[in-house]
Amino acid sequence: MTTFTLNKSMRPDLLSDLFPLFNAANPDTLSGLLAASAELTYPAGRTVLMEDSWGNAIYLIVAGWIKVRHDIGSDYITLAVIGKGDFFGEMAILDESPRSTDVVALSPVKLLSIPAQHFIDTLFQDPQLHHRMLQMMVQRLRHANSYFQRRHKPAAVKLAHTLTTLASAYGKVNDTVPEMFNLATDDLAAIAEVPKDDVAKIMEKLREKGWIVADQSGQVLQLKGFSHLTQLAQK
Repeated sequence: MTTFTLNKSMRPDLLSDLFPLFNAANPDTLSGLLAASAELTYPAGRTVLMEDSWGNAIYLIVAGWIKVRHDIGSDYITLAVIGKGDFFGEMAILDESPRSTDVVALSPVKLLSIPAQHFIDTLFQDPQLHHRMLQMMVQRLRHANSYFQRRHKPAAVKLAHTLTTLASAYGKVNDTVPEMFNLATDDLAAIAEVPKDDVAKIMEKLREKGWIVADQSGQVLQLKGFSHLTQLAQK
């Protein structure tokens, strides 16, 4: 873990633009959070948070992709993949319990960490931030419900939904083509709830159609057939 330099004199509205969690918070709230924050970087593959550790901060993703995973004894299962603009670590500080998952950097990541007590105090001081936090927690529950309702959909539909959802939420558009981090088959299989062999076969078919293309580094997946994938995801 290393630190990076983020301009803490940046305008509060830029912080709210980057993180939807803060888009209703008042400027004084944002200034206080920036002043209390620490800036961290992690290389790809590094564990950011350990399961069963006690929560002492909430983390905001400035750049990069991370995965949330759970230890199932002899292996790990990926529960979620999130990226720029999202946050994690909130559950352990809200219910004052040990962390229930590991968090691992998939790519190099830049984070802001805000001490737990400072964040909790700020929630009580700013009703708009408190309400927004509740809204985003509900959104996560709705997202989980959506995945549950899709459990009996065909594998290709579930995989297309996963790809388009991740690209829309955390990817970027390069010359009109949505791009996202090129996830490993195991991670895609876990979060889409599709067998690994099926994921490999479907991804190969999507490549043959030209709907998905990995860049030369193998780190970026271009969704050239995004409209087709969206239609498939809605079946």
